[in-house]
Amino acid sequence: MYKKISLSIIVAVLVCFQLRANYILVPMDEKQSNHLKAYGIAYWVLSNDVSMDWLLNYRGGSFLVQSRQSIINELIIRGVSYEIISDAQTNALLDDIASPSSNKDAMRLDKIPKIAVYSPKSKQPWDDAVTLVLTYAEIPYDVVFDDEVMTGKLSDYDWLHLHHEDFTGQFGKFHATYANQPWYVEQQNEYKALAQKYGFKKVSQLKLAVVKQIRSFVTEGGFLFAMCSATDTYDISLAADGVDIVGRVYDGDPADPNAQSQLNYENTFAFKDFTLKMNPLEYEYSDIDQNLIDRPGIKEGNDFFTLFEFSAKWDPIPTMLTQNHEKLVKGFMGQTTAYKKEMVKSDVVILGENQAADEVRYIHGIYGKGFWTFYGGHDPEDYQHYVGEPPTDLNLHPNSPGYRLILNNILFPAAKKKKKKT
Repeated sequence: MYKKISLSIIVAVLVCFQLRANYILVPMDEKQSNHLKAYGIAYWVLSNDVSMDWLLNYRGGSFLVQSRQSIINELIIRGVSYEIISDAQTNALLDDIASPSSNKDAMRLDKIPKIAVYSPKSKQPWDDAVTLVLTYAEIPYDVVFDDEVMTGKLSDYDWLHLHHEDFTGQFGKFHATYANQPWYVEQQNEYKALAQKYGFKKVSQLKLAVVKQIRSFVTEGGFLFAMCSATDTYDISLAADGVDIVGRVYDGDPADPNAQSQLNYENTFAFKDFTLKMNPLEYEYSDIDQNLIDRPGIKEGNDFFTLFEFSAKWDPIPTMLTQNHEKLVKGFMGQTTAYKKEMVKSDVVILGENQAADEVRYIHGIYGKGFWTFYGGHDPEDYQHYVGEPPTDLNLHPNSPGYRLILNNILFPAAKKKKKKT
């Protein structure tokens, strides 16, 4: 009897406390048990037509939402840490954030972005970090490819991710290693059939048309995010508009020997003054990529890049994109690992760099009415991911700083737009 009375009292006290406590704080500092699923909670809240605040530069970019039992239940189910705070505590917190002397801001999130991932429909012998983390965080997305792009379906989406892709039409420059692999032969046949379907003689011509459609998507206000080889090959394709840069082994005729001199860097989003790697058997597209040869002495144990800190009130966009509980992030490799700093255009915002190696890893820019972000490397928790390896198990990395950067980009389109003050 004594135990039952005690339990009843405890439950009553807790219920009263929750009735008086009006806000849920989802911390994103070291006290968060699962940073990645916290983004999924934010998406879930927005999908239920509830607005919330993203507290920029406050405890790693925490989330604040009015208390509802349904939200608390979902936090518990997904294993996401949270704190219940009172009206008085919330007001004091928001007053502190609003102070002109504080490098913090409250960014209102008020809509769910509709997400598309550009990826071949056939099975690929590698895994994509973005689809892995979206699935783990329980954030829904659609897979689109050349058919959807060429038929104008991108207008249905707010946010587009470019899967590990080669937009130059050189099939990843995998010929030297994988020419006889069934998956590689299947991919080439699939791409060639798509090119013929849309009236192109070469895959490179189809990919250029796709790149231009994606550029229009950004121009009209879309959000573009790309990783690994999808970043530099996107720009290379734009720079090489009208120029044959593809070797005979890929399209049946030789590349233009004067291709380099005909590149137009004015067409690109991010990169300038790069030199093409014209050898079709070399596993590089250009000298944009900071590869192993360019990174003497850098290996897994000492490969890190630093996130810049921006003014939350004056530069909210780069601030959103760099929210993290760690400012020093582990580096990771890919077919395109990092970007030589001297080849990044002057109007591009550098979000993260390895200053010692003179390389940038994470960059952002504006194009037309939209935005783009490029992130070097393949998998933030697999230093050197090889073709055919099993996918990363994110249950082992729920607090990954490298994966958090991807999810910052997912929420970016949900933010209520403010006029930039600079």
